[in-house]
Amino acid sequence: MSSTPDDAVQTYIRAHRTRFLTDLAAWLRIPSVSADPDRAPDLLRSAEWLAAVLKRTGFPVAEVWPTKGAPAVFAEWRSEDEDAPTVLVYGHHDVQPAAPADGWDTDPFEPAERDGRLHARGAADDKGQVFLHTLGLGAHLAATGRTTPAVHLKFLVEGEEESGSPHFLELIRERAERLACDTVIVSDTGMWSEDTPTVCTGMRGLVDGEIVLYGPDQDIHSGSFGGAVPNPATEAARLVAALHDDDRRVTIPGFYDGVVELTGRERELLAELPFDEAAWLRTAKSHAALGERGHSTLERIWARPTAEVNGLHSGYGGPGGKTIVPSTATIKFSFRLVAGQDTAVIQRLVTGWVAERLPAGIRHEIRFWGGGTRPCLTPLDHPALRSLVRAMGRAFGQEIRFTREGGSGPAADLQDVLGVPVLFLGISVPSDGWHSVNEKVELDLLFKGVETTAHLWGELAADWRAAPWRAGSGR
Repeated sequence: MSSTPDDAVQTYIRAHRTRFLTDLAAWLRIPSVSADPDRAPDLLRSAEWLAAVLKRTGFPVAEVWPTKGAPAVFAEWRSEDEDAPTVLVYGHHDVQPAAPADGWDTDPFEPAERDGRLHARGAADDKGQVFLHTLGLGAHLAATGRTTPAVHLKFLVEGEEESGSPHFLELIRERAERLACDTVIVSDTGMWSEDTPTVCTGMRGLVDGEIVLYGPDQDIHSGSFGGAVPNPATEAARLVAALHDDDRRVTIPGFYDGVVELTGRERELLAELPFDEAAWLRTAKSHAALGERGHSTLERIWARPTAEVNGLHSGYGGPGGKTIVPSTATIKFSFRLVAGQDTAVIQRLVTGWVAERLPAGIRHEIRFWGGGTRPCLTPLDHPALRSLVRAMGRAFGQEIRFTREGGSGPAADLQDVLGVPVLFLGISVPSDGWHSVNEKVELDLLFKGVETTAHLWGELAADWRAAPWRAGSGR
């Protein structure tokens, strides 16, 4: 029986598996913790290590880009097919803090392979998911006999994602010409489970901050003055209570304006997922599901905007009583946003709503933590998404389903600045323990991800030739 391109991909991956894991382990040993200023030299070492390996992989261009914070890595390998699409792969090389004292079974920066899993900080989030592209590209070239990728390929691997990407937007705006592309592949996400491979099609945005209410100039006696002056604690409680109606919908006027509603087909796709609400509640350490009426739990956490109180503090919290009217109260808040909502608009609406609800005698300050993160959504009918699903289906040998992410990330910045669709390719699963102790990646899934990328560039190029989805950019 003659071999197929898929056989050739698998043969190449098997032949290079040991070298790949050795290299990945070397990268994981670099403690590139962006939250720790003392780790700045390690972040530079991590970036330089990756740039060198990308050069060795075959990229003619591999550069370390400095920022006001941690460095990013850019690489480019143009296809010999001038009319091919340009694809930008995004990931990050920084990691969360980790120490054996946190409860790790082994040193978090000394990779340990056991029971088909690779344990180390960054194994899944995100070094493993970035590095799989290197072996996948080699398999793509070997299986097709090409000397260049089937697409014009670019990489952008930032160094501050785990610290909120504070300089990322500035970086991509400054380097937009070098980053120009026809689509972005984000490899910093996950799948539903080991048995249910999925593609993420969206991430929510985020606006968060705090409200500080000021009443009396100092704490005062509740017997002498209570009931006759405004109480910041009471007004904070009234404000929080007014944030939702009886259907758990956010009451801020205009909050839902422009929200892109789920289609009937999208609801059907979510319903196909093997969701066990009881198991989900156990993971959430909660005892009942509750949210916006008329929507399922998955819809609430993936496709609906939310308002949450993250912290509420005022007055005395020590033992016994202290009969005062407190002078201040603080509310910490966050709003998760979906496609169709704009961070600046939400900040304006929240600011106006708070001001209108407070009585005379209560002064206030409202602070937002930066400009917020915009939501990101990939249209289900986009040809590039179909290419990704086919490539993943070839690797996993089964139907690929669809999810979204309830959290937020910098993908929307890439979408907005570069003006192209963002696709999500991730092979991590919930048990991988992102940001937790004993983080790991399932090696079988890691190599399925390698196989997916080996097929992806040819699939994207073929679909582009059939019907260019954004001709003229990226070159």
